[in-house]
Amino acid sequence: MSLLAPRSHLLNGLNAEAYRRCIAEGADRVATRLSTVEGPFTGITPEALAPTIDAVDLDRPLHDPSAALDELEETYLRDAVYFHHPRYLAHLNCPVVIPAVLGEAVLSAVNSSLDTWDQSAGGTLIERRLIDWTARRIGLGPAADGVFTSGGTQSNLEALLLAREECKTDDPAKLRVFASECSHFSVQKSAKLLGLPADAVVAVPCDRNKRMRTVALAHELEKCARDGFTPMAIVATAGTTDFGSIDPLAEIAELADRHDTWLHVDAAYGCGLLVSLKNRHLLDGIERADSVTVDYHKSFFQPVSSSAVLVRDRETLRHATYHADYLNPRRTVAERIPNQVDKSLQTTRRFDALKLWLTLRIMGADGIGQLFDEVCDLAADGWRLLALDPRYDVVVEPQLSTLVFRYIPQDITDPAEIDRANLHARKALFASGDAIVAGTKAGGRHYLKFTLLNPETTTADIAAVLDLIAGHAEQYLGDSLVRAS
Repeated sequence: MSLLAPRSHLLNGLNAEAYRRCIAEGADRVATRLSTVEGPFTGITPEALAPTIDAVDLDRPLHDPSAALDELEETYLRDAVYFHHPRYLAHLNCPVVIPAVLGEAVLSAVNSSLDTWDQSAGGTLIERRLIDWTARRIGLGPAADGVFTSGGTQSNLEALLLAREECKTDDPAKLRVFASECSHFSVQKSAKLLGLPADAVVAVPCDRNKRMRTVALAHELEKCARDGFTPMAIVATAGTTDFGSIDPLAEIAELADRHDTWLHVDAAYGCGLLVSLKNRHLLDGIERADSVTVDYHKSFFQPVSSSAVLVRDRETLRHATYHADYLNPRRTVAERIPNQVDKSLQTTRRFDALKLWLTLRIMGADGIGQLFDEVCDLAADGWRLLALDPRYDVVVEPQLSTLVFRYIPQDITDPAEIDRANLHARKALFASGDAIVAGTKAGGRHYLKFTLLNPETTTADIAAVLDLIAGHAEQYLGDSLVRAS
């Protein structure tokens, strides 16, 4: 092989036309697939797909983009899970808006790294403007700041790191973090990564609407003081993963002030309310937080990844700052050079902010808010369907766009058998490829979950999927009776 051959694949001015053709063909393949998929999934099993992947000889390149895309049809595109389909109702995965995908194409090609000014220039300033814009939407005040992250887990980790350092304690074993029993698992994970003891995270009970009980939080904070522990942080959730519930933020903020405790609001899911045209009031109190997590790749319809952590006081970000002579030497602070690595747990970091920037510049914040309002309205309609359907038990009326429910057969009362019927229905539905729903537990029992983030989903889709679930559950229960007899 000629030594010059590999250079023909480098993206530069010499190969701009080859880049244009290659990207156009890839986009055409995806567009064709999106316009022809009949369901969110083909139902293929790992055992069936693995031989196709294993048969690819990675040491024998195809030397042709078209051939590689043909192969990709078989290894990925044909059997991908398509969040864009209206009957994908499972996890917190949103369909993405075209302006954001345009941003993804641009940022990948230019390949800026957002750690230092001398690698990103305009990218640094764009990210900073978006942080300021989000902080103003939250209401954090003139000293606010933040940085984009890989997702809610990293955002929560950085927020709790700052909270730990602000505690100024010599005994981490005495620190306690308070979060609702419905909070995201990354709170516990972050506590472990930060070296806190296994019992550092105190699970505060929720009310019947799956919102943190502030009376219980007050009791736990008082107990913490009596027992000689230090409250490091309170984590309030604005949109729990399972229920979409929003903790009483203003009441929790009062308790945080009273106990001089860092308040972190995990709004990874509920951040879409920041641009809502009619439901912004559900976030009242978030402006009193010391830090906030937002996931644009959940309720702003952005591609993964696009998240940020924001803080009320930019000075607290110093706890994430380290200086390296080759990268961001201390002198750059005095020279007022804007190095984003000074705020981030990451070093090399993608220019994910560009996706949100182009989305705001092309469709606007109100356009995003309208889409999020539509899925919240859809969830309200879905709740009414479930509440009137004798086949189902629905847990709570949604605040956002999540529904948790359980198929209840007429003639069977054994909770364990009902659990198995619901588990089977979810698996059978996934295997059919007709729709995808999620599952969780409530009160120790197995439930199913719709996470509605696609404005193209209709109440007719919801009704049809409920019929499919009931059919699979009834078939399982009928087969069980036959086997038992």
